[in-house]
Amino acid sequence: MPMLFLPADTSKMMQSKKKRLDFLTKNYMEGSQQKLEQLWNNQYSQRQKLTEQYSQQVSSARQQWETEAQRAEDQEEKLNNMKRQQQKIFQQLKVAHKQKLKTVKELYKQYIKNIEEMDRSHETFLQGAQQELKKDMASLQKKILADMKQQEMAGVRESLQSMLF
Repeated sequence: MPMLFLPADTSKMMQSKKKRLDFLTKNYMEGSQQKLEQLWNNQYSQRQKLTEQYSQQVSSARQQWETEAQRAEDQEEKLNNMKRQQQKIFQQLKVAHKQKLKTVKELYKQYIKNIEEMDRSHETFLQGAQQELKKDMASLQKKILADMKQQEMAGVRESLQSMLF
């Protein structure tokens, strides 16, 4: 391969072109780097802004969810308390109902016992009254017979006295 010798002007021109190419490349690279940095900064800023918005939205949604969860938990506790109170009231009503039913049964038994006792007492009283009435009737019958005898005797005496006198 033959060596080419370039004239000095050509060499200077090449050096000048090389310097110019280096200068343009350097400027282009610096400009590109600035554009890339600016683009990166813009993208970073947009991402950061989007991340902040998302974080705020998520935080807000989480707070609402926690508030609603707490409210639901409170409501559940209230419902459980109401349920316990209602069960307690039903239990008390059941006990009171059983007690009243027991009282009514006892009153009914006492009523039946009193009725039976009164029936026996009335029966005894009626039997006693019948016996007394029979005695009184027998006594009255005796008195009537005695009075009749007396009247007959008085009538017979008067007849005898009128016949004798």
